[in-house]
Amino acid sequence: MSWDVLLLPLPEELTSIDDLPVDHVPPPVGSRSKVLELLRSAVPDIDLTDPAWGQLLGPTWVIEFSIGPGDPVESVMLHVRGGEDDVLPVIFRASRAIGCRPFDCSAGDLLREDDPRSWQAFQAYRDRVIAPNARATH
Repeated sequence: MSWDVLLLPLPEELTSIDDLPVDHVPPPVGSRSKVLELLRSAVPDIDLTDPAWGQLLGPTWVIEFSIGPGDPVESVMLHVRGGEDDVLPVIFRASRAIGCRPFDCSAGDLLREDDPRSWQAFQAYRDRVIAPNARATH
């Protein structure tokens, strides 16, 4: 089970996804080569052996970067697994590097760098859902 965070090029002043006009179409993130270059610069340990599907291993978490095969890149989806709040600065660093804002697909909100509650709520939900199933198999 992953926490899914969509990186989209959205206006910096936007405080809620609900404030976007109905007809808003975000511009592309950028050319494929530029996005890969910027991600490598922001998170040097990222494995982009498959340029459509990157992976970054942290001490207690992993982020999979679903970049897709398209050029230009329209968005980047992050699939975050594991725990600990030290993953959040990495998400924001990658997001800023490619000129995007992180959108929490679970909560339907833009993430705020000073507020880890969305990530913490996902972890609590995941632990409630997975823990009973793990006990049932033993």
